[in-house]
Amino acid sequence: MRIGDLSRRTGVSVRLLRYYEEQGLLRPVRRPSGYREYREDDVRTVRNIRTLLGAGLSTRTIAALLPCMVDDGRMLAPACSGTLSDLQRERERIDRAVADLQAARAVLDTIVTAPPPYDVTEAGACQAGSEPEPAGSGASPRDARD
Repeated sequence: MRIGDLSRRTGVSVRLLRYYEEQGLLRPVRRPSGYREYREDDVRTVRNIRTLLGAGLSTRTIAALLPCMVDDGRMLAPACSGTLSDLQRERERIDRAVADLQAARAVLDTIVTAPPPYDVTEAGACQAGSEPEPAGSGASPRDARD
């Protein structure tokens, strides 16, 4: 099948399929005309790539792990025991990223709930939350200061 057919069957853009090929995740046959020819198995491969991307893995990691995975039609699973340690390492990396995001959210929560230490009395000193003038509205920057 051609790349457009694979795109339609998987819901993945042609551009992204080409990127997967550049990353070594897909290996279509090249015809003498230069056209890529995909196999039926590539539909499942693309779905597995999407699953692993959704699990937070990078394309580099997926390229290393995908050959060691098996898809029984219901789920993706490691085919060899060595893959388990790699997947566990990825899980730990994601756990650290989640913890970092939770810490960042806690800092932001503290800032959001903190009362201001003083009143800002100068008009226009705080522009946060205000909508910018649309381009071509007729008001010049100088008009805004007057």
